[in-house]
Amino acid sequence: MTSATRREAQPAHGRKVRGWLSKVFELDHAGANWPRAVMFLDAALVPLIVFWAIGHEEYLLSALFGLMFAALADPGGDCGHRAAHIALFGLVGAGLTALGFGIGGEAWGWLALAAFGVTLAAGLAVAFGVRRFVNALLLNVWFIVAVGLSYALHHAAHITASTWAQVVAWSGGAALWIALAFAEWLIRGRRDLPQPFVELPGDTSRKKLTGPLIVFAVIRALVIAGTFALAFGLDLSHGYWIPIAAIVAMKPSLEQAALVSLQRLAGALIGALAAALLLLLPAGETGLRLFAVDRGLEVVALVLLMHGIAIRFLNYALYCGAIAAGVLLLIDLPQPSDYAAEGYRVLWTVCGTGLGLLVMLLAGLLSRRTARTAPQRA
Repeated sequence: MTSATRREAQPAHGRKVRGWLSKVFELDHAGANWPRAVMFLDAALVPLIVFWAIGHEEYLLSALFGLMFAALADPGGDCGHRAAHIALFGLVGAGLTALGFGIGGEAWGWLALAAFGVTLAAGLAVAFGVRRFVNALLLNVWFIVAVGLSYALHHAAHITASTWAQVVAWSGGAALWIALAFAEWLIRGRRDLPQPFVELPGDTSRKKLTGPLIVFAVIRALVIAGTFALAFGLDLSHGYWIPIAAIVAMKPSLEQAALVSLQRLAGALIGALAAALLLLLPAGETGLRLFAVDRGLEVVALVLLMHGIAIRFLNYALYCGAIAAGVLLLIDLPQPSDYAAEGYRVLWTVCGTGLGLLVMLLAGLLSRRTARTAPQRA
C-alpha cells in the first residue's frame, strides 16, 4: 500500500469512528420530559426523608427502584386500570425482591439457577405482549440488582439489612407511585391520563411463542446464568455489573445490540467518573460535617436520578451515565469503598457488554447458517 493510499484510508477510518460516536451521543430532543422528572423527584423525596428519620438508608435504593420501575410500568388510562396493573407489577417485584435479597448469601450455584429461571420467565413473557415483556425485563434487571446488593450487604461488616424490610421498601415505592397517580387523576378532573412513558411500547396483544422467540429466551437465560456463575463463583468485586451489562446488551438485532452496548459502556464510564469525583467530597471529613456532606450527596443522587428520568429517551448513553452516578452514590455512601471499585464496575461493564455482543454475533451466524442449509436439505 502506498503512502497516499494510507492517507486516504485513515480519514475514512476516522469518519467511521466519528460516525459511531455521533450515533452513541445522538440527541432526540423530543425525548426530553422534565415535568415527568420533577414528578419523580417530588415522590423520591418522601422515602429519602423517611429513611433519614429512621436512620436506615440501606433500604433507600429498594424504595427508589420500586418507585422508578412502577412509573415505567404505568400503562396510563383509567385510574382503577392503572392501579391494578401497577399493584400486580409491584407484587411480582416484591416477590423477586424477597428472592433476590433472601438468596444473596447463598452459594453461587443457587444464584445462577435462580437467575436462569427469572430470566427465562422474563423472556417468555413476550407471549403476553411487548408491553408485558418490557415490564418483565425491568423486573429482571431489578432481580439482578437485588442479588448484587444483598451479596454486598452480606459481606459488609458494619451493615445488617432485613430481607423483609427490603420487600417493604420496594412495595412502598410502588405504592407511592399509585398514590401519586391517584392524586394526579383527581387534580385533572378524574379524566383518563396517557401513559407516562409514551415512548415505551403499549402493545398487550398476545403473541405465539415461535421457535426463534423460545431460543432467544433460552439463550438470554443461559448467558445471564453463566455471568452469575462467573461473577459470584469467582467472588469478583462488584461482579454483578457483568450480568446487568449483558442483559442490556442482548437485543434481537446485532446492530441494535452493538449501539446499545456502546451507549451502556459510555454511560458507565461517565457515571463512574462523576461518582468518583463526588465521593471525594466526604474524604477526610468526620462528625457533623461528614453527616451533612453525606446527606447532601444523597440529595445530589436523587437529582441525578431525576435527570436520568428526564433524558431517558433523549440519549441512552447520557441516561445511563446519570442513573449510574446516582446509584453508585447511594451504594457507596452507606458502605464506603475505595476508588478502585469504580474501575472494577467499568471493567465488568466492558466484559458484560462484550459477552452479550459475542453471544448475539454467534447466534446471528448460526441462524444464517441454518437458513442456508435448510433449502439444500429440502
